[in-house]
Amino acid sequence: MESPVFALGLGHIFTLFYSSDVVKIKHQIQLLMLILAAIAVATVPICLLQHYFFTLMGERLVARIRLFMFRAILCNEVGWFDLEENSTGFLISILAADATVVRSALADRLSTFVQNISLTVSAFVIGFKFCWQLALVVTATFPILIASSISEHLFMKLLGGDYLKSYSRANSVAHEAITNIRTVAAFGSENLITDQFEIELNHPNKQAVLYGHISGFGFGILQCFTFWSYGLGLWYASLLIKHHDSSVEDILKTFLVLIFTANAIAEALSVAPDIVKGSHALGSIFSILERKSAIEANDPSLLSLTEMKGNIEFVNVTFKYPSRPDTVVLEDFNLQVMAGNTRALVGQSGSGKSSVISLIKRFYDPSAGVVMIDGHDIKDLNLKSLRLKIGLVQQEPVLFSTTIYDNILYGNDGASEIEVIKAAKAANAHEFISRMPDGYKTQVGSQGAQLSGGQKQRVAIARAILKDPTILLLDEATSALDTTSEKLVQEALDKLMEGRTTIIVAHRLSTIRDTSTISVLQNGKVIETGSHKELCSHPNSIYSQLINLQQVNNA
Repeated sequence: MESPVFALGLGHIFTLFYSSDVVKIKHQIQLLMLILAAIAVATVPICLLQHYFFTLMGERLVARIRLFMFRAILCNEVGWFDLEENSTGFLISILAADATVVRSALADRLSTFVQNISLTVSAFVIGFKFCWQLALVVTATFPILIASSISEHLFMKLLGGDYLKSYSRANSVAHEAITNIRTVAAFGSENLITDQFEIELNHPNKQAVLYGHISGFGFGILQCFTFWSYGLGLWYASLLIKHHDSSVEDILKTFLVLIFTANAIAEALSVAPDIVKGSHALGSIFSILERKSAIEANDPSLLSLTEMKGNIEFVNVTFKYPSRPDTVVLEDFNLQVMAGNTRALVGQSGSGKSSVISLIKRFYDPSAGVVMIDGHDIKDLNLKSLRLKIGLVQQEPVLFSTTIYDNILYGNDGASEIEVIKAAKAANAHEFISRMPDGYKTQVGSQGAQLSGGQKQRVAIARAILKDPTILLLDEATSALDTTSEKLVQEALDKLMEGRTTIIVAHRLSTIRDTSTISVLQNGKVIETGSHKELCSHPNSIYSQLINLQQVNNA
């Protein structure tokens, strides 16, 4: 509001200079100065409140966007994360950078935009009051100014999406390098990774140059039309004065007010590129927020098993990973495991062993056939309640960057400290945890880097014990351990397996010799089933060949 008032006062002063009454001039200027001084004083708290509330709105907006996005990301099915366009780097980029871009567009820039729009409305009211003819002519040029600005922003909008995607690819490279820094250092690949990162950065740099050219050209056109509107206004003002249709004072006030208005409009339009970037960021954000997961994690309309026996059955299951739709992993796969029994799955790499575990956890849905738990199609069961009754111990245990205690507590966040310690003892983990200076409050570091492989595995087993699952899935849980660690971990696993339906994916066949039933997988099918002794009684069986192959490799 202060700009139109200042322009109005300036026009009034200019007309005063034509007066010969010195006292009147002095009095009017003093009055105007007092008004401007009052406006100046009032501007301080007004601007303070304006920026305070818009900044507060921006920070809260970013926090809410990130929270909702994080929830939405975690609710997606595992197969969605396998797709290249949903890489970890890309999702982190959206979560971190895009929310900030939205804040800049909708909070920081919106403040300027609202301020200048209010100035424009005020100026129009003042201009039409003093000389509506001149105000109408100058206002008629505004659509040209706005059209040129919109054209520029439409061009920039076409570039904006690829611009953000290019940076997300660079972020993905950086994330992978930092996450796997030990591998990078071990192979001396720092320069290779840096070159790859630089290549990804060059894509947005090239787009930024084009972006700058278009933005500069558009701004130049905008300035051209702005000065053209000034010239038109001055020409029409001269006609009004010539024909005595309006006073010089009213024309001068109107013209100055509208010049200030044109500057306000130009400033408002200058923030449009940031708003355009924000609209692209919003597009990425809403694409995640509005996406419906192919596998709903907590559908209340589905059946929740309050008591699970643990019967597992695969009926004519065919499965392909969403990221590899042309590769059949399991084909007409059939398997039945009765409650409380243990079944070991063995076979060469790529035979589909780990895929069986993924389907039981319902990380994916089969392409055909049915996976059944206690006689129910797994698709008819509430997934959250199902997963609460299934424990998983993987070859490479996943620990979060927090304390040992908190990592175990992930198995059951309602467990007491006594229950956590009891689970650690059952997993043969309590002894090494107690020897640490901070005990259970020891920070494990990123990906459990502060613990050895065997220690991480025992913490993961303690987490599974605390969960007290009905079904236990062991995905090569001891294959990456040394002999000493394997013995401790195997003892913990034996305790964990007691009385539970257990599926073991084994690489070292020596670890499943005592398992009652072993199924041999090949090309996505079960081709042999029996105990270790029964399978070894057939020298030409696939299982016997695997045994002989491992004995040769270990010799």
